[in-house]
Amino acid sequence: MSKKIILGDEYDDELRGGLMNLLKRWGGKLINCDWSVAGSQELDSATVNLDGKDIHIESETYVGLSISGDEAQVSRIAKKLGK
Repeated sequence: MSKKIILGDEYDDELRGGLMNLLKRWGGKLINCDWSVAGSQELDSATVNLDGKDIHIESETYVGLSISGDEAQVSRIAKKLGK
């Protein structure tokens, strides 16, 4: 099963840094990243492979910072971050 969680605000650099540090400590490998803009909206996205499963990270204006992927991994990450 797949799950998506909005962790917080897209401009929360401390949260974003904590997420990336956590994934790095757990052995996550960056697969790709992308940035785009459309009008007033920015979209930052990345895919990290963690234990053979992909975790998708998105930061979108007016939406927030979200992670999606394997339900167990997403829940574990969110819990560790206090979300």
